[in-house]
Amino acid sequence: MDIPRPSCALLILIVLCLTQLTECMNGGKINFREKEKQILDQILGPGRYDARIRPSGINGTDGPAIVNINLFVRSITTISDIKMEYSVQLTFREQWLDERLKFNNLGGRLKYLTLTEANRVWMPDLFFSNEKEGHFHNIIMPNVYIRIFPNGNVLYSIRISLTLSCPMNLKLYPLDKQTCSLRMASYGWTTDDLVFLWKEGDPVQVVKNLHLPRFTLEKFLTDYCNSKTNTGEYSCLKVDLLFKREFSYYLIQIYIPCCMLVIVSWVSFWLDQGAVPARVSLGVTTLLTMATQSSGINASLPPVSYTKAIDVWTGVCLTFVFGALLEFALVNYASRSDMHREMMKKTRREMETAASMDAASDLLDTDSNATFAMKPLVRDGIIDSKMRQCEVRMSPPRKNCCRLWMSKFPTRSKRIDVISRITFPLVFALFNLAYWSTYLFRDEDQEK
Repeated sequence: MDIPRPSCALLILIVLCLTQLTECMNGGKINFREKEKQILDQILGPGRYDARIRPSGINGTDGPAIVNINLFVRSITTISDIKMEYSVQLTFREQWLDERLKFNNLGGRLKYLTLTEANRVWMPDLFFSNEKEGHFHNIIMPNVYIRIFPNGNVLYSIRISLTLSCPMNLKLYPLDKQTCSLRMASYGWTTDDLVFLWKEGDPVQVVKNLHLPRFTLEKFLTDYCNSKTNTGEYSCLKVDLLFKREFSYYLIQIYIPCCMLVIVSWVSFWLDQGAVPARVSLGVTTLLTMATQSSGINASLPPVSYTKAIDVWTGVCLTFVFGALLEFALVNYASRSDMHREMMKKTRREMETAASMDAASDLLDTDSNATFAMKPLVRDGIIDSKMRQCEVRMSPPRKNCCRLWMSKFPTRSKRIDVISRITFPLVFALFNLAYWSTYLFRDEDQEK
């Protein structure tokens, strides 16, 4: 039975349609990479897009272009007290709407287009206002991309390393907290043409395992810092990073060694006052070591016009060590004075003994009766005056515990050593109490 020609043609057409539909479902006929090229040539081709012209405002108005910013802090490598700067590596992202870049997403099959050349589209003229130096990362390929979404949204992402200035207030060093800022502003576009906004939700993200050598990142705050100049008002964003200095390092490296040096200088109070070489060498050694310690501390800090907390500590410790050395000089002087006084007393006793022997020889002289009669009177007067002096000297002393205790040490040099053994530790303990109560519990806001 012959098949009519129209029926054959219809059958062939149906078969071809089913074949094409099957191939389309299998993705055999559509090359999306080729479609991406066609779309890019269509929206970015010559005469179609001008990267020199900024996008229009919201809803196609002539208002300013809105750029949303967010950051991902990858690492913070160094925070320098001398240069007052810090180094940070971050992923920087910008997102804005450019309606000139809208395209057909092929029924949801094409989510976005990716570019690696930033000069193909308009870019915000953002710069970091407190940057000292910075560089991009180009290993293995440049760490940058631009994504263009079907509705015209543009996402720009780049990995950069920056060294930023961070003015520090070191009055409480090393018990201080520092706030370092990251400022971003428009260089040429005023707020009439370009406005930066923080991305809603989570504008700043920090890597979880962030480790700093001598600081702890306590928190960070985002804010706006628009600036007005003679040429107009410029949009500005900033993020403040609050760092707290780790005190354990300084406690081990500075405070405990200084305390040990001060205590070692007190050993000279327990040495014999005649051990001059030992006491001198101990005092000079501790003084030079303390001076070297102070110089090393100041070498790691910038020269500032105000007094830091560490300056107070090292200055007082140096004063205590120097005072221990001066104490030995005073003890040595008092020892020589005691020796001179003993010699004078010995000479006086010898003279008094000689005088009493002369008086006794005169009493035995019997040359004349008148003289013999007068001598006992003179002798009795001398004895009476001596007795009165003894009575005055033998009067009961006042009951004073300190004097009774100090009377156990007959020489002044020994008394100075004993007083120093008590006075130096007591004053140093009072200083520690005042120092730590002042700097540990001082209000940071009041200091700023």
